Amino acid sequence: MSTGTYTLFKFVGTISLGLLTGVSASLSTIALPALLTLPTAVTARSTLTYLSSKTRVYTSYLRHITTFTLFSAYLLSPPRFRHPYLLYTSIITFVSGPGIDYAISLKEGSTERRATLDLDAQGDDVNGEQVRQQVERMKFTEGVRAMVGGLAFAMGIVGVWGDGA
Repeated sequence: MSTGTYTLFKFVGTISLGLLTGVSASLSTIALPALLTLPTAVTARSTLTYLSSKTRVYTSYLRHITTFTLFSAYLLSPPRFRHPYLLYTSIITFVSGPGIDYAISLKEGSTERRATLDLDAQGDDVNGEQVRQQVERMKFTEGVRAMVGGLAFAMGIVGVWGDGA
């Protein structure tokens, strides 16, 4: 396997991981707090629903691209260049989506899923307090994802720098 192939995989994986971290950080610090300033709960709920669905789709794509490329770079690199940071960052990235959701659901219990279903089923009679709680919950989750992703991104940058690639 040529040197360029796994170097390209490392580059693409690290850039995708940086984008993934940036999306979570932007959501938790900019977009979600701005939802709390909207004038009505109906508007906030519909915006939250849209933002949640789009976030899930795009972060899933980025997570899968990152995991695939970094793990492939680990597998395709010659033994001398098979550094464990590629494996660690791909595992951390893979787990950062469903793993964080699972850990937070264990902490909060089943009330999060029930609150989401109640919020979606309300129609035009929206309780602003429930919307605020849902925004705060998503803000916390995305903040945790940003920290975990930032740790993996820093590990990837240091690893790529150490490789000289």
